[in-house]
Amino acid sequence: MTFLQLLDGVEVLAESGDPAVSGLEYDSRRVKPGIAFVAMRGETSDGNRYIDQAIQSGAVAIVTDSASEKPRPGVGWAVVPNGRRALARLSANFYKRPAERMAITGITGTNGKSTTAFLIESIFSAAGRKSALIGTIEYHVAGRVYPAPHTTPEALELARFLNEALGNGASEAVMEVSSHALAQQRVFGVPFDVAVFTNLTRDHLDYHKTMEEYFAAKRALFEGVGTDPPRAAVTNLDDEYGAKLVEFSRKRGSFVLTYGWQRGDFHCENAEISPRGTRFELITPEDKLAVFSPLIGRVNVYNILAAAAACYGRKCEAKAILRGIESLTHVPGRFERVDCGQPFTVVVDYAHTDDALRNLTALAREFVARGGEHARVITLFGCGGDRDRAKRPLMGEAAGRGSDFVVLTSDNPRSEDPPAIINDAVVGLQRAGTKYTVEADRRKAIALAIREARPGDIVLLAGKGHEKVQVTRQGSLPFDDVEVARAELQAAGYECQAATGAEPGMAAGTRG
Repeated sequence: MTFLQLLDGVEVLAESGDPAVSGLEYDSRRVKPGIAFVAMRGETSDGNRYIDQAIQSGAVAIVTDSASEKPRPGVGWAVVPNGRRALARLSANFYKRPAERMAITGITGTNGKSTTAFLIESIFSAAGRKSALIGTIEYHVAGRVYPAPHTTPEALELARFLNEALGNGASEAVMEVSSHALAQQRVFGVPFDVAVFTNLTRDHLDYHKTMEEYFAAKRALFEGVGTDPPRAAVTNLDDEYGAKLVEFSRKRGSFVLTYGWQRGDFHCENAEISPRGTRFELITPEDKLAVFSPLIGRVNVYNILAAAAACYGRKCEAKAILRGIESLTHVPGRFERVDCGQPFTVVVDYAHTDDALRNLTALAREFVARGGEHARVITLFGCGGDRDRAKRPLMGEAAGRGSDFVVLTSDNPRSEDPPAIINDAVVGLQRAGTKYTVEADRRKAIALAIREARPGDIVLLAGKGHEKVQVTRQGSLPFDDVEVARAELQAAGYECQAATGAEPGMAAGTRG
């Protein structure tokens, strides 16, 4: 491919040269001979500082978003107004526009994205369609599972992944689309066939500043990201922001499908939620379907409704929708039970907002109510560092009001001092008036919560879910709540069998 072919459709202010290009990179450390290097300003660094380093490593062309940079002799040169948009177009061109050759379903919202994505993937499989999945927990393609460094990858990695999926016969892709990815235009130029909105609750305000800014970032998926608006828009009528998207999407020509608990094109009747699973009648524009899902909890009814509406929008038949829902037994780190034969329940869940903690503790309360009046909800949680400080007391209050005993600990403190983060959350816990203890060391805190448990209790290890590391000032350190809980249960004298994943009926996503 030549440099000018690579630049096709890119917004260019000035250009020169047309060398043959064998690859594309935006990280100068990965540049090899023949590469075109995209030098762009990021959130915390400026790739333009590494132009000369990239050329020394063999870059044959430079695309820069800095008009002050002067062309270097002997290399192709292009100046662009927006580096991230340019990277998206260049990546699509280099991989022959894979996003335009498959049907892509994008899911955005605060909670529920991961579980909804897993459900959609399962339904596509039941319908006989090959698909790829990109999300918070992991990426899937052709039976292979890849770690997920970001909920939504950078444009170059996204194009590379979709190209691999196409090569393996995928006709569908399911993507969680984060507000950061939308604001940073990582999905610029991706033509979403179906867009799904789950809900909007307080999160990421360290980045977006206000709820309206946060919503505006999410809403971009329904506007079209350098493309036409999605052909179909699926939105939650029971969420105030979701309700706003109905008219917004209709005005842009999208086919709108709504869902809600008792209203919407997709809603439920006669819901029965037990520790073994969830049954309800799924009302669609055409049918009334008897649904069973091993996933449990009211939040998972919403996730199922969203997934069913999205797959209806992708013209999946009712029998495939039912089979796909029933086939998904668990989602990693979403109400994932750790069972070593102990007489109390231990659950790992990704809940890390106040709304998610309320949902999680409410579900736990339903279960302990079945075990007798003395059974308790014990919740362990922490708050992330370098993130919205104002949500910390809200999380403390939510955990406190939903629990009988709380262990306040560290989550991912990042560059912050763990005791300082804990002090912010304690304020809300004290408002709730619940008994609590503080242990900043998460491993010791998990051991403490397990020691506290009595027969019939439920211990919730909230915040990290599927994550395999803890991010601290010292870097990313190996840490897996499930494995730590298993080790502590073994130390307490219980016999843990080899890990086989979550038990069917007790594993469900409370948020995604």
